[in-house]
Amino acid sequence: MSDKSKKGIDRRDLLIASIATVGASAALAVNAGAADAQDAATPAGHPASGTAYTGDVIQGKKVVSTLDVNDLEPGQKHFLYFQGAQMPTGQHWYVSVTVAKGVRPGKRGVLTSGVHGDEMSNIHTVQTVMNQLDPAQMSGTVMAVTDVARPAIESMQRRWPNQGRGPDLIDMNREWPGNENGAAAPSRHAGLLFNRLLRPNADFAIDFHTGTTGFEVTAFNIGGMDVPEVKAMVELYPVGQIFDNHVYPGVLHNAFMDAGIPSFTPEIGAARVLDIEMISLFVEGTMNVLKHHGIVAGPMGRTGKDVNVFVGNSAFPILATHGGIVEHLVKLNDKVEPGQKVAIQRNSFGEVVAEYTSGVAGEITGQRSDAMSEPGNPLVFILFHKAAPEGVESYPE
Repeated sequence: MSDKSKKGIDRRDLLIASIATVGASAALAVNAGAADAQDAATPAGHPASGTAYTGDVIQGKKVVSTLDVNDLEPGQKHFLYFQGAQMPTGQHWYVSVTVAKGVRPGKRGVLTSGVHGDEMSNIHTVQTVMNQLDPAQMSGTVMAVTDVARPAIESMQRRWPNQGRGPDLIDMNREWPGNENGAAAPSRHAGLLFNRLLRPNADFAIDFHTGTTGFEVTAFNIGGMDVPEVKAMVELYPVGQIFDNHVYPGVLHNAFMDAGIPSFTPEIGAARVLDIEMISLFVEGTMNVLKHHGIVAGPMGRTGKDVNVFVGNSAFPILATHGGIVEHLVKLNDKVEPGQKVAIQRNSFGEVVAEYTSGVAGEITGQRSDAMSEPGNPLVFILFHKAAPEGVESYPE
């Protein structure tokens, strides 16, 4: 996969402390302690096999520590909890697992959401898809895990609040494929989920995201279009933008790709809200993907051929140079040209202290939604067609 080893600017330093698969937005930190622990980790290529029930039941749903969907009864929907990493109290973080298993054998799809805790439309998208599935009419299996980073979701914040060496906030979408013996709970949680739940049950996978608190994105997909299996799926969505980029290591869809499982990331608008209109586009596209893989029958819905899709391979960030109130002069999906003014900023007296212009020709894919900004905050991301200039963020989720 091209450029996957290249380290770009981390989203957490470009996007406010919470953001496409931008939901899909500093170099990746390397922790020596975690690296040492990795040597002792369960090898990613050798997950546990079979289904292991812990014997616990939560709200009437059985708890598993390992899942093999082949063990489940066909023609039914199964509702389980997966036992994740432990809390400081010794209790566990549990994630919700829904499996729709068809009456006939076929492909196995995995749908994930909630890797970032402030993203809601992605969760509702996956729930809506699962509610539309009838196992009695299906071939193969669809498994949904909607609340991957439970501690982050509980407080509706982007990052996992970790207590390892003092209070810390860890972006779980930098931890994959994780490490069951890692130095931090999010890494262990990721390792448990990936080794024992996600990878063993996936022939393809889709990891749904949205923008982040304070930064809104449009409807688009992130994926490497030079991978035929990924290209075929990404083009089945009736959304206006595709970010053709492999991005960098540590994100969940790249962990799937590294394991030989075609995967990509949809980005579904703003954080903390349900955008029902935008959700419907991604439900339609995901049902198209399931039809493409022969899991469900029926005619295709709208696809990328039915909308004017803009495909870009790079993202140009515009960062605030001053503090003050930001006024956007363009909207999401607007086309812009080099030198075009896209935002202005005023201080407390109402004086204009900064004007911001595009450095490229492209389309607006993300904007700061918080009106106030301090220096260094991302104000705008522009999706464009050519190789990124030196220092430009390559993955503004």
